[in-house]
Amino acid sequence: MNDKPVAAGKSSFDLIDTEKTFAIINVDPHSTFLDLACGVGRYSVAIAENIGEKGTVYAVDLWQEGLEALDQEISTKNIQNIHTVLADISKDLPFEENSIDSCLMATILHDLPKSAQESAVQQVARFLKQGGMLNIIEFKLIDTGPGPPLSIRMGEEEVEALVKQYGFIKVLGSEIGEFNYLLKYKKITK
Repeated sequence: MNDKPVAAGKSSFDLIDTEKTFAIINVDPHSTFLDLACGVGRYSVAIAENIGEKGTVYAVDLWQEGLEALDQEISTKNIQNIHTVLADISKDLPFEENSIDSCLMATILHDLPKSAQESAVQQVARFLKQGGMLNIIEFKLIDTGPGPPLSIRMGEEEVEALVKQYGFIKVLGSEIGEFNYLLKYKKITK
């Protein structure tokens, strides 16, 4: 598992309006949050601050060095509510059904093959509690600025088609920066 994933080390965090983004994600204190393909955990750390000491953030990635950097930050800052998990988000993950309140997939779907996209979203549907929220950040379908090539970017309609087949309905969509959008979905089926 030491192979470096395609976008390892790159983060959209510096490209987004963090105040707007976290207002939309809007985690409840004391809840359980899943950050899939977290990289070095910049989103995880921000969520951990919002979720409070009694909440839990699971930061999952296939990139061991990224998780090691996050573990170092957790140790240095004495963050108690983030737990790192080394795993492929398109494979079976070690979470119980209906155990997660909210999930974030930040700029990862476009990097996955179609089958892995489907597998990852299907797993999220299994982990999320009824009414749980799935937040997806992706790069706009434009041929400018940072991010992946236009040929692999996912438009909002493509993301919508992917997630709705697994029992999600769109709560809202918003531009969160010059190059990124956020789509928020609610799990409506078991």
